[in-house]
Amino acid sequence: MTTAPASAASSDSSGSPGALVGPFAARSDAFTAFHDARHWIGDRWCDPRSRRESLDVLNPRFGRSIAKVHLGGADDVDHAVAVAAAAQRAWAEQPIRERAHVMYRLRELMVADLDELSWLVSHENGKIFPEAKAEVEKAIECIEFGCALPNLAAGNQLEVSRGVACEVAYAPLGVVAGVTPFNFPLMVPMWMLPQALVGGNAFVLKPSERVPLSSMRIAEMLAQAGLPDGVFNIVQGDRTVVEAFCDHPQVKAVGFVGSTAVAKQVYGRAAGHGKRALCLGGAKNHLIVVPDADVELTAENIVASFTGCAGQRCMAASVLVAVGEVDHILDAVATRASQLRPGIEVGPVTTAAARDRIVGYIDAAEAEGVRVLVDGRGAAADEGGYWVGPTILDGCQPSMKAACEEIFGPVLSVVRVPTLDEAISIENSNPYGNASSVYTSSGDVARRVMERVEAGMCGVNIGVPVPREPFGFGGWNDSAFGAGNITGWDGYRFWTRQRKITSKWALQRDQTWMS
Repeated sequence: MTTAPASAASSDSSGSPGALVGPFAARSDAFTAFHDARHWIGDRWCDPRSRRESLDVLNPRFGRSIAKVHLGGADDVDHAVAVAAAAQRAWAEQPIRERAHVMYRLRELMVADLDELSWLVSHENGKIFPEAKAEVEKAIECIEFGCALPNLAAGNQLEVSRGVACEVAYAPLGVVAGVTPFNFPLMVPMWMLPQALVGGNAFVLKPSERVPLSSMRIAEMLAQAGLPDGVFNIVQGDRTVVEAFCDHPQVKAVGFVGSTAVAKQVYGRAAGHGKRALCLGGAKNHLIVVPDADVELTAENIVASFTGCAGQRCMAASVLVAVGEVDHILDAVATRASQLRPGIEVGPVTTAAARDRIVGYIDAAEAEGVRVLVDGRGAAADEGGYWVGPTILDGCQPSMKAACEEIFGPVLSVVRVPTLDEAISIENSNPYGNASSVYTSSGDVARRVMERVEAGMCGVNIGVPVPREPFGFGGWNDSAFGAGNITGWDGYRFWTRQRKITSKWALQRDQTWMS
């Protein structure tokens, strides 16, 4: 287990402001309470300055509160940004390799406490433990990319004329901010932090108020890894804090991951104040299945895609476009999905409202004549939790809400079409452009789909085509607002700005336009 340094906060373990949070105690699904979530500003935990509202942090498996989150406001953002700005200059003056060394140490801490962090994610988000562990492992992979940035970010230099050289250096923006969602409380912050911090910025994070606990462990681990006080800060809150990020004159860039509606608003507000903004939104991912697809591979992969993380991820399969005679494949998908056990292979959704919304989509589709091939309504595991089991809706029309709106649950809507061209047309008619996949044993079919679908992340016989580092994560159309990807090299370029330097140190004997 890890412990934070004495300088990070007081040694009081009572949970009062300033006290260390320390490791999460649970090592099973048994209900376990945790510390309340407060702000991390400078080198300590602190309460909101003026706002006194708090919310329960619910364990979705039981529907019970494991902590409270104390919400801040614009004055807390002012405080955090001032502290960050005071710390940023000295941090930026450190060589990039020294900044990256903090990422090396953070990685080692997270590897050592992999199970602890995984149980914390599982309890606050509802993921089953293997899914939570996979999230933490992906977060570690993102940190590893941050460790490599000193090699990737080495400035290019070229002698462009006799005695004249041009080079590119990457300079930090200053104080930057990130807003992260409920579905990946530990991984998504790591989409942003390694590139932003190694780039020399100071960072202020607003985690989702539903899942603020994992970020608390990030703060203390960064302190233990040697990150100077004030370079990383957390302000707990809701929309008020996000708007304050967008409006604050010292916040130079905002990263956001969430719903499309909010991503569009955040992008517009931040860009309207002259900030850089990269805001990822929602999805309605289409899987195209043709008759020659491998039955076993396809069934296993599709079920994993639409049921993993209870369907609460932007990369989840949402619509299955069945081309021609593929009943043999759909039967295998339905058989496998119906065998998954709630609480063991499928976790709960995060709130009662989410459960009711998902069930509402199923009810509405059934009322429209859709056949409920696999029915997850009424599924349950632990008493009091928010459960919806795997559900397959067969015979949807593309215009139905279940086939065109983001459900964000373990629901797969099947649309049947006679041709591949029609399947591609349906995929491209939806406003989102996050991910799309095709299941086939034909290289020609795969090529045709990959060349024509309107999606930023595509898969062949892979239902969750998440690019691994160093490739960047990001969709198209209404799934992303702003240029580039949020991870990989694009992420580093987003959190930095290019400084072009042209120098001359010797007298030229001839004359050019640069003389």
